[in-house]
Amino acid sequence: MFNQSVIFITGGTGSFGKVLVKQLLLINGIKKIIIYSRDEFKQFNLEAKIPKNSKKKFRFLLGDIRDLDRLNFAFKDVDYVVHAAALKHVPKAEYNPFEYIKTNVIGTQNIVTAALNNNVKKVIALSTDKACDPINFYGATKLASDKLFVAGNNYVGNKPTLFSIVRYGNVIGSRGSVIPFFLKQKEMKEQLTITHPQMTRFFTTLEDAVKMVWTGLINMKGGEIFVLKNPSIKILELANVI
Repeated sequence: MFNQSVIFITGGTGSFGKVLVKQLLLINGIKKIIIYSRDEFKQFNLEAKIPKNSKKKFRFLLGDIRDLDRLNFAFKDVDYVVHAAALKHVPKAEYNPFEYIKTNVIGTQNIVTAALNNNVKKVIALSTDKACDPINFYGATKLASDKLFVAGNNYVGNKPTLFSIVRYGNVIGSRGSVIPFFLKQKEMKEQLTITHPQMTRFFTTLEDAVKMVWTGLINMKGGEIFVLKNPSIKILELANVI
């Protein structure tokens, strides 16, 4: 499926993107892998970790998904897009709501528009359990993002483009996740911060999250929300273990 194809990753220097890149390096025949993100230092660090014999197939593009003109330029000749770029910090969303709209909602619509403009074959977006019946602003923006992706299939007409979503829970050990946060609090001999004693968290590994994206890309027909069946744990049990 991916032979002689061009794969584009938004937010490709994040925790998810790094694991995805590792797996892409194992697939023979990919023509080009494009990493698109805003942070030049993170791009520099990721590029330094790519083996010399694979560097030729990588392209690193600086840009923001808020910039439709840049996306239209960047999506030329792209076959598959994995949309991982998003603002994700729950408390920050409450204090900076429109910034989250600009990236998670308007930015996602820009992805849909640029993909249609460039006849991209398949586009899959990363979602979150917080988008299901959201009670915080971050979750609300991701729900809107998911709705935009599903609706994108209504506009394809004769174009070959398909849009689908992969939704999973908290990625263990990723930047900003609760386990490293609890471990740091323990190290500093602080009380562990519990938002609500009845909270349940759904966890997945980065490797399983990436595997789910491959499953989605291969099987998608357009409009699906693929949900990984995550193991769960009560937050108090997790805190007690730590």
